Amino acid sequence: MSRRHRAEKREINPDPKFGDLVVSKFMNAVMYDGKKSVAERIVYGAFDVVHDKTRQDSVAVFHQALENIAPHVEVRSRRVGGATYQVPVDVRPERRQALAIRWLITAARSRNETTMVDRLSGELMDAANNRGSAVKKREDTHRMAEANRAFSHYRW
Repeated sequence: MSRRHRAEKREINPDPKFGDLVVSKFMNAVMYDGKKSVAERIVYGAFDVVHDKTRQDSVAVFHQALENIAPHVEVRSRRVGGATYQVPVDVRPERRQALAIRWLITAARSRNETTMVDRLSGELMDAANNRGSAVKKREDTHRMAEANRAFSHYRW
């Protein structure tokens, strides 16, 4: 990777149905092989199922789920004098969002329902209610950072 200058951020368009940038980023993360229409069908289908089951605004449930998944601290490896320490550091807001999206999709893909729409809607509802494997991943990350709090003076 070049160290000359930081990579510039790409402009991302909001999604066509809700006009939300985060939903658009989420849809791009769900997408395989550039098949945007398939990803749209999956995400919007999951939002419809969430709306039907919870009788709440599906975008609000989605944002609540992401907020419940997003980690506040994580551990980064730091090498000091031949030893490698797991140093807890705060997570930047952009990375928090990216990690939450990635963990949500990974957790949904590993579920046992038959279609991706059902998996994604189930994981969204679980995450909005503070349960499910994506929330467990966040809690494990926080627990690891708490356990390594003694090394926080190695922060850079």
